[in-house]
Amino acid sequence: MSTSFNDDIVKAVEVLRSGGIILYPTDTIWGIGCDATNPAAVRRIYEIKQRIDAKSMLVLMENPNLLNSYITEVPEIAWDLIEVADNPLTIIYPGGKNLAPNLLATDGSIGIRITTEPFTQQLIQRFRKPVVSTSANISGQKSPQNFNEINDEIKQMMDYIVAYRQEDLSKSNPSGIIKLGVGGQIEIIRK
Repeated sequence: MSTSFNDDIVKAVEVLRSGGIILYPTDTIWGIGCDATNPAAVRRIYEIKQRIDAKSMLVLMENPNLLNSYITEVPEIAWDLIEVADNPLTIIYPGGKNLAPNLLATDGSIGIRITTEPFTQQLIQRFRKPVVSTSANISGQKSPQNFNEINDEIKQMMDYIVAYRQEDLSKSNPSGIIKLGVGGQIEIIRK
């Protein structure tokens, strides 16, 4: 790995630990992130996005074995969905726990995606906690598909902007979203 990749991770982890907000590349689109267990940092992201708390954001993890630490009861079907997903998949689980309360939806659910992208995997491994991931835009505006499409207003509100993949101009798509119910119900939100 290049020095800049490693330096980016070290600096991003430092900012996350201090309650700061980062702009970083994910396995899908560029995201605004913070410590998913820090309510004050989560509130700042809602303010940056000009978004109401009731519209919850998702969380990235690098290892599905951590789900039990943040979900009251992981529906059995979730393990199969994670295993067979070819593309990034966000699963909305019932009963989130050990996360910032203002990150959970009004019904207590939380969207979690297991990332396989090298930067976010290392970032989360070193940080040792889930990281919020929400599109790098003001709520209601078009989601940027690469770094160059991110509004300068958003960039100015970040505590740290990751350098890795800023030059990548390929178009990215958001993840698929599936909502799981306690009784094994499945609702496809976005393919």
